[in-house]
Amino acid sequence: MVNADAIITLREDLIAEARALGFAAIGFAAPGEDAVRASRLETWLGEGYHGEMEWMEARADVRRSPEAMWPEARSVIALGMSYAPASDPFALEGDDKHARISVYAQGKDYHDTVKKKLKALGRWMSAKAPDKPLKVFVDTAPVMEKPLGEAAGLGWQGKHTNLVSKSHGNWLFLGAIYSTIPFAPDEPHADRCGSCNACQTACPTDAFPAPYQLDARRCISYLTIEHKGPIPEEFRKPMGNRIYGCDDCLAICPWNKFADTAHRHKDFAARAELTAPRLDELLALDDAGFRTLFSGSPIKRIGRDRFVRNCAIAAGNSGNADLLGAVNALVDDPDRVVAEAAQWAKAQLRSAI
Repeated sequence: MVNADAIITLREDLIAEARALGFAAIGFAAPGEDAVRASRLETWLGEGYHGEMEWMEARADVRRSPEAMWPEARSVIALGMSYAPASDPFALEGDDKHARISVYAQGKDYHDTVKKKLKALGRWMSAKAPDKPLKVFVDTAPVMEKPLGEAAGLGWQGKHTNLVSKSHGNWLFLGAIYSTIPFAPDEPHADRCGSCNACQTACPTDAFPAPYQLDARRCISYLTIEHKGPIPEEFRKPMGNRIYGCDDCLAICPWNKFADTAHRHKDFAARAELTAPRLDELLALDDAGFRTLFSGSPIKRIGRDRFVRNCAIAAGNSGNADLLGAVNALVDDPDRVVAEAAQWAKAQLRSAI
């Protein structure tokens, strides 16, 4: 058993241990269902805004609350690791030779780093309270990390639906530990977006039907990562030179001025070869080359074909005739989606000459 005084002491020690492991933010939330959170999920799924992400709908019942997923849970520990960028995410906008990769994917795969540290924290907790089971989660289970982060006081879900922190801006990787220890919850974080709509107006594809609502089917992050078929024509030009993800709604947020790379975990420092990758080199990647270049990167999970499809679209948007050779080499690619994207890019580049 863990008595009330012991829980208070354990809570304080847990916060210190989490900081020592590299977590920049930590908070506690109750495991019960929140009616507003559950309603938002139902509305989002009902509108079809999740697109091809069938797993969001398939386990919607257990996403409603931690208790729905694990009835033994008595509290949620929400944690965040900073990946604040050292450079301007807009720096390569309009560049005709280089591609833009989302800040979060320029370093090591956050799933590996965050889960490793969560497991270490879980082992520490188990040593302190061996009779109290727990579960750790990082973006691979039906867990609503962003609403739980808001409930635990880490920040608030902004109008772009991502978590915003007063201390770390938008740049937090989130994880959670479900515990059978009844830790006292923190106060939910108040919304601090006010009248600002910078994230809404920055979106190149109008993916926000209303503040606090995201239609993933129109989001460049979704289109370049989750969407498996040809990129719909209406979104190709707005993609520009973005080949994996999009940071526009995140990067424009004024709260980022408080983010400090001093709090960033070392694993998330950008790899030099991913900060400004050359389009001609990316277009030439075969499967082996793709796997080698993106070893240890979250980009690896989408595979060579989907990635090169994105690069072909970026090449078509570049107006750079020097890329015609690399594009032309792909028009007969064995993957029909890559070949179609290359044919589109070839037509775009020829019309720009």
